[in-house]
Amino acid sequence: MTRLVRRPVPSKLQWQLEQQGLHPLLARLYAARGVSDAAELDYELKSLLPPQALKGAGAAAELLADALEADARLLIVADYDCDGATACALGIRALRQLAAGSGATVEYLVPDRFTLGYGLSPAIVDLAAERQPDLIITVDNGIASLEGVARARELGIATLITDHHLPGDTLPEAECIVNPNQPGCEFPSKHLAGVGVMFYVMLALRAELRERGWFTERPEPNLANLLDLVALGTVADVVKLDRNNRILVSQGLQRMRAGRLCAGLQALLRASGREPRRLTAFDLGFVLGPRLNAAGRLSDMGIGIESLLTDDPGLALAYAQKLDGLNRERREIEAEMQDQALALLERVEMDNAPPGMALFEPDWHQGVVGILASRIKDRLHRPVFAFARGENGELKGSGRSIPGLHLRDALDLISKRAPGLLLRFGGHAAAAGVTLLEQDFNRFRDLFAEIAGELLSPGDLSRSLETDGALETAHYNLETAQLLEAQIWGQGFPPPLFEDEFTVEQQRILKEKHLKLRLNKNGQVIDGIQFNYTNQPGNRSRIVYRLGINEYNGVQSTQLMIEHLEAL
Repeated sequence: MTRLVRRPVPSKLQWQLEQQGLHPLLARLYAARGVSDAAELDYELKSLLPPQALKGAGAAAELLADALEADARLLIVADYDCDGATACALGIRALRQLAAGSGATVEYLVPDRFTLGYGLSPAIVDLAAERQPDLIITVDNGIASLEGVARARELGIATLITDHHLPGDTLPEAECIVNPNQPGCEFPSKHLAGVGVMFYVMLALRAELRERGWFTERPEPNLANLLDLVALGTVADVVKLDRNNRILVSQGLQRMRAGRLCAGLQALLRASGREPRRLTAFDLGFVLGPRLNAAGRLSDMGIGIESLLTDDPGLALAYAQKLDGLNRERREIEAEMQDQALALLERVEMDNAPPGMALFEPDWHQGVVGILASRIKDRLHRPVFAFARGENGELKGSGRSIPGLHLRDALDLISKRAPGLLLRFGGHAAAAGVTLLEQDFNRFRDLFAEIAGELLSPGDLSRSLETDGALETAHYNLETAQLLEAQIWGQGFPPPLFEDEFTVEQQRILKEKHLKLRLNKNGQVIDGIQFNYTNQPGNRSRIVYRLGINEYNGVQSTQLMIEHLEAL
């Protein structure tokens, strides 16, 4: 059962925002999200937090500037998800532009997730050493790579760690670390994605090179041209969209809507049937992000990175078609795995379901277990780990959590209670990864359920859905839908969800899984659609929805994008 909770709207904040010129509906929505001043919605680049506030950014800039002056060989070691791919592509593009006219070289290496795993491991360092780099730069990884950094030091290779994941008790002994979540960093935004951290490092490097007179004989690049990559990686990694991240996403989207985006993203939009001019943050997270992630999940993220690096439209389209095909394959694998997972769960009485769940099937695909965990978590409202077989008798698990349980902290507690059980682990509050021996799965499953039971209250295990209350029928129009689409919404700053009671005039099923409705509210008729529906509507139904735009044969119309439905 889902409990609907209406977001409180502080009337004073709403009034203040209206007085400052905001549309009354936006004033209400922003007040409910804690915005107290319209200035907080100023997403100009000048409002970005300065790079100097980010611990390590200045030292990283000096290290990189020295490397460029010394004609050094730089090697970026990337993660194999969308955030890692965009961070890598941004780093390659920026460093190559900044190094123009020098003898410095910039290359990248992305681990194969199935054989080498995540992070700067000693094995990755040994592979990197074959290219004889002077400096290894990690993006979206490295904060937990104590052994890998030590191995690099043995080989005489310097390391620069750029990451945003939570650190452990001990930091790697790198030449420099840039991570807003490292101890002693007072950067006000702790939610930068990996690509955001790399963008800040490049801003600091450009400033350092400017001080050194580097641009007296060479052009100074406009790094704002890389904000399409920053926006995509930030949204796709589902980090909290605090004001600083909203600025980055807004600026990136503005450029993308104006057609100022790299050839690879242009081609990906074309392959997915989207137009840049109507791009939203939702499209970044649910259209572009999954297609790039599919490369890392099923194949080689090098395909995704190369698609972001090429300036050749024909080559970009070839990469985009490959990525689109991989994403379709990923969806098919995921659907089959989800059916198997639900079959496993049929044996579980949900009233007695454990507060934390771990699932494993021998034939599950290692690259898709994270998505599977997310789907089951959403369906059951429980923190979930899904496991697939790795090599040498190991299981690779990916977890997703619900509010109330910090997943990495839970794994840390498991490691303390059962030393040696977890071979490796890391992650965030909402998502984490873990490796253990297959023979230890049952032990992990039971211990995870036990610890989740201790950390979660009964209220945490009750599903609730926050809404913005009713939307006046006068707002069921394209103008309002376009107004809402133009705003920046995302993780921690959720898009508007409205709720109301409707009369269901017509209903039909599309493609055997989507529910198309004709709805009536006080004489106002509007269409609604629910993808992958589970509940059958009644003649009267309570519906939670987003106000969306449907385009068919070039004609736009308003429709309700249904998130939750219950018959009355």
